[in-house]
Amino acid sequence: MADAQPRSAILRLVAPVRGRIALACALQMIASIAGLVPFIAVAEIARALAVDDEPDRAMTIAWFAAAALAVRMASILGVGVLTHLTDGDLQLLLRRRIANRIAQAPLSWFSKINSGALKKTVQDDFTAFHDIVGHAFTMLVGAACVPIGALLYLAYVDLLLVPAALVPVVIGGGIMASQMKGQGGKMEAYEAAMASVNAAAVEYVNGIAVIKTFSGTGRAFSRFIEHGNAFFDYFWNWVKNVLTLSAFMELVLSPPASITIAAGFALLLSATGMIQPIDGFALVAIAPLLTAPFMSLAFAQHNFQQAAKAAERLSRMLDTPVLAKPIVPREPDGYAVKYDQVSATYDGTNDVLHNIDLLLEPGTTTALVGPSGSGKSTLARLLPRFLDPSAGTVSIGGVPVNEIVPERLYQLLGFVFQDVRLLRKTVRENIALGMADADEAAIEAAARLARIHDRIVSLPDGYDTMLGEGIVLSGGEMQRLTIARALLAEAPILVLDEALAFADA
Repeated sequence: MADAQPRSAILRLVAPVRGRIALACALQMIASIAGLVPFIAVAEIARALAVDDEPDRAMTIAWFAAAALAVRMASILGVGVLTHLTDGDLQLLLRRRIANRIAQAPLSWFSKINSGALKKTVQDDFTAFHDIVGHAFTMLVGAACVPIGALLYLAYVDLLLVPAALVPVVIGGGIMASQMKGQGGKMEAYEAAMASVNAAAVEYVNGIAVIKTFSGTGRAFSRFIEHGNAFFDYFWNWVKNVLTLSAFMELVLSPPASITIAAGFALLLSATGMIQPIDGFALVAIAPLLTAPFMSLAFAQHNFQQAAKAAERLSRMLDTPVLAKPIVPREPDGYAVKYDQVSATYDGTNDVLHNIDLLLEPGTTTALVGPSGSGKSTLARLLPRFLDPSAGTVSIGGVPVNEIVPERLYQLLGFVFQDVRLLRKTVRENIALGMADADEAAIEAAARLARIHDRIVSLPDGYDTMLGEGIVLSGGEMQRLTIARALLAEAPILVLDEALAFADA
C-alpha cells in the first residue's frame, strides 16, 4: 500500500463511504486508548500498593480499568458492525457501477480481455477488497494509537524507558522493511500467475465437452496442472527466501521476547540506579503493547498488498471504455443502410476490412458470401456498433450510426448471431427481451414463425419454463429462440450472421 497508484485507487473506491470509515477509525481510536488503560493500571496499582501504600487508590484504578475494558468492548463491537456493513454497501455500489460500465462497453472490448482475468476482477477482487474497508483503515489506526499511547506513558514515568522499550520494535521494524522492499514486482507476478490459473480453469471447464469428445482430457488437464504447478513453484520460491527473516522477526516481536528484553533493560537500569525498580516494572508491563501492532501488520501485509492490487484493478474496470454517445442525436430519414469507404480493425493496427462501399435499400435482402475470415461477421457487426469502423462511415437513413442514440439504434436493428446467448430467465422473457410489453399472442406468433412453438409447449412449464435450471435445449433450438426474439422486435433492419448454423432446414 506504499505505492502511489494503488493508494489513489483505494481512495477513489472508498470515497462514497469515507464518512463512515472516519467514524469507524474514531471508534477504533477510542478502543485502542481504552485498551491501554488496563496495562497502565497494572503498573499504577503496583506503584500504589508497593511504593505509596494506598490501597484505596489501587482499588479506584482497578475500577477505572474495568470501565475502560467495557468501553473497549463496546467500541470494538461498533467498529466491527460499522466496517462490515459499510463494506457490504460499498461492494453493492461498486458492483452496480461496474456492471453498468461493462454494459456500455463495445463488444470488441470483451474479445480483448482474458476471461480468467475478468472473472478474477468482478468476483475474486471484491473478496480481496474486503480487507481494505473491513480491516485496513482501523488496523492502521490501532497500530498507530497503541504504541504512541504506550510511549507517552513511559515518557511520563521516565524518559529513559522509551529507548529501552523501542529496541525490539527497531529490530523487528528493520526486518519488516527489508522484507517489503521490492515486493511490488513480486506481487504483480503473483497476480499474473493467479490470473493464468483462473484462465486455464475457465478454458478447461468451458471446453470439457470438446475435450472429452476428442479424447483430449489428459492433455487439456495436464495444461491446467502445468499452470497450477507454475503458480506453486513461483509462490514457493518467493516465500522460502523470506522464511528465515520472517521467523526471526516473529521471535523478536513476540510478547515473550519483548517482555524478556524489557526485563533485561529494567534490571540493568534499576541496578545502576538510573531508574526506580517500580518504573522497571512499568516497562515490562507496557513493552508488549509496542510490538503487538507490528506483528498484526506483518501477518496482514500480504492480504493488504492483494487488496491494494485488487483496488487498482477494480478502479481500472470502472474506467472501461464505453460506447460513445452522440452529443447531438439525429433521427434517420428512412432505413437505407450505407457503408462508405469503411475499414475496420480489432488490434488498432491491422485492418480486417478495407474501403468497403455498400448500399442496402429497404425491402431488399443482401447475402454476404465468402470464405471464413473474409470479414463477413465484422461487416455485419459494424451496423449495430458492436465494433466501430477505423475509417469511413456506416449510416442508416443518411445518419452515421454513431450519431444515433444507442437505444434508438437497437430499435431500428434486430440481429441474430451464430454465437447464441440466452439469459437465465423464462422462455417468455428471453423472447420478449427487446419488447418487454409484448402480449402473449405476439410472443407465440414470433415463436411459431421461428418454428420453436411446439418445442416450447412441450417444456414442463411451457413459456414460463426457466432456462438454465435442468432444461437442455439443442443449439438449433436456442438459435430459434433468438430468431423469435428478433422477429418479435419487428425492427425494420434485420442482421443475420449465420443465424441458422445449428438449426435444421
